Amino acid sequence: MAYTTLISADELRALRASGAPLMVFDCSFDLAHPSRGQQQYLESHIPGAVYAHLDEALSARHGVPGAGGTIVAKEGEMPSSGGRHPLPHPERFAAWLSSVGFSNAMQAVVYDRNGTNFCGRLWWMLQWAGHGAVAVLDGGLQAWEQAGGELAHGEEPAHFQANFALGEPLQRLATAAQVQAALGQPGQTVVDARAPARFRGEVEPLDPVAGHIPGALNRPFSDNLGPDGRFKPAAQLRAEFESLLAGRDPATVVHQCGSGVSATPNLLAMQIAGLGPTALFAGSWSEWCGDPSRPVERG
Repeated sequence: MAYTTLISADELRALRASGAPLMVFDCSFDLAHPSRGQQQYLESHIPGAVYAHLDEALSARHGVPGAGGTIVAKEGEMPSSGGRHPLPHPERFAAWLSSVGFSNAMQAVVYDRNGTNFCGRLWWMLQWAGHGAVAVLDGGLQAWEQAGGELAHGEEPAHFQANFALGEPLQRLATAAQVQAALGQPGQTVVDARAPARFRGEVEPLDPVAGHIPGALNRPFSDNLGPDGRFKPAAQLRAEFESLLAGRDPATVVHQCGSGVSATPNLLAMQIAGLGPTALFAGSWSEWCGDPSRPVERG
């Protein structure tokens, strides 16, 4: 049985013991200190886990923001989105997966120690690459430790090169142009995962312009988790999203945040709730506000 949304610590322990083809990825990260996540990984991680660095593996490594929020890069290295954490080209992502030994026959399990803020990115990217057998470890590394899971320290042995082949995308990527063209239309509902004060434009610690996309709804990504750090039950998530949407069709939802990372827990939560599939605007606010011609709303 393939796990496609969540996997519990006990289920992961059983899967590891079964000998099934499996690769575990540690996606821990700290935006303020980009090297901290890898340091935490070296201090403790699930045995055999591969470290997936947000900036180096899960974002485009070539190209820098240019005028108007565009991305400048060499031919063949073009990112798949704009923003502060642009998606890499699918072929480059597939090459990275192959380099760490991941193949299409494997179940992927992703986790972090940051409330699913970063591992959701790799969950989404794998499905975007056509790989459905990927699940988030519910509760992260903390849940693994609480369940008595063993930990490893330091570097892991290198894996043999594999050959990961891209498939048809299982997730939909929305562009800034598509979002802008559909503003105010019933066929699109933008859901912003940033904190309320940032959504309202009262503070903006990272991007040059404060505010939000006109008409967007606010659902902080942390609202998907209970006090124990695990995702709320599916029925509760469904009720909360239906209340937020207030009659809007869930299929019209396009998720965004600051740079396309913390929006993915909202997308995952809607899938857990049976309200998917939905779309991701990966460039998010950092790409949107980089173009002064795009409208901005505050309050």
